[in-house]
Amino acid sequence: MRFAFAGFDRWRVVFDAFVAAGWEPVALYTIPVDNRFDFHDELVGRATKLGIPVQLSRIRDDDLRMLSQTGCDALVVSGYGWKIPAWQAHLRHAINFHPSPLPEGRGPYPAIQAIIEDRREWGMSCHRIDEAFDTGRLLDTERFALSADESHETLQLRLQMAAKRLAARVAGNFEVLWHESRPQGEGSYWPRLTDAERTLDFTRPVAHAMRIVRACGLIECMAPLHGATVHVRRAAAWQEAHPYEPGQVVHEYHRCVVVAAADGFVALIEWSPLAGTLRRQLRD
Repeated sequence: MRFAFAGFDRWRVVFDAFVAAGWEPVALYTIPVDNRFDFHDELVGRATKLGIPVQLSRIRDDDLRMLSQTGCDALVVSGYGWKIPAWQAHLRHAINFHPSPLPEGRGPYPAIQAIIEDRREWGMSCHRIDEAFDTGRLLDTERFALSADESHETLQLRLQMAAKRLAARVAGNFEVLWHESRPQGEGSYWPRLTDAERTLDFTRPVAHAMRIVRACGLIECMAPLHGATVHVRRAAAWQEAHPYEPGQVVHEYHRCVVVAAADGFVALIEWSPLAGTLRRQLRD
């Protein structure tokens, strides 16, 4: 099978799994990255060694037509930020690897909400690409249990490992899984979190605050502090009875600030008045 891949380094394991299964890559489509949290140099390096073209701009109808002319059988997508045009007139297959156990968690970045909602199971799904985002027929899903202290970074790594296992199964048994794919049925769409949803609420228990801290991880949550809003990358918390009002700053030491919460204290350890430089996900 000849395939084109659309994605970036976070999901390079999908590309590698298809190559390892004997699929022949013919093109790479990737997206702009910040080279701090997200990268594409490893995939571009692989494409260069394989002698296949690399495109950094959005896939258009003409690109799909060119893929058809090269004898490409399938477009494999994982982490590609732009909407794929209607492909059916040009390619036999088009699939996407999505970081949720579909039909739950459709949308651009469901991992954060999975932690905030304290889910105990999550997963990676492979589905046919349909007109709407993340709604196509399911080929297969790889599920795994989540721990009580799951963080944004651990979940991302576990999703990559699940994607590798899932992609190996899909690449190795593609025709059967494609023909036996099943409708998703009713599910849920999770839009990107608003600033309000990723802001610590000190009137709530410390466990809730720490779920938001863990869920956002290096991409940073937010917190009210000294009459302003700051961006928090690292925090700690503990339960303790106290006489303070929630949100009151009760202690400071250099950059560490301890804030009273409903049932204890939240210590803001690494924070800044400026947002980090996380790459904005492109989806339209």
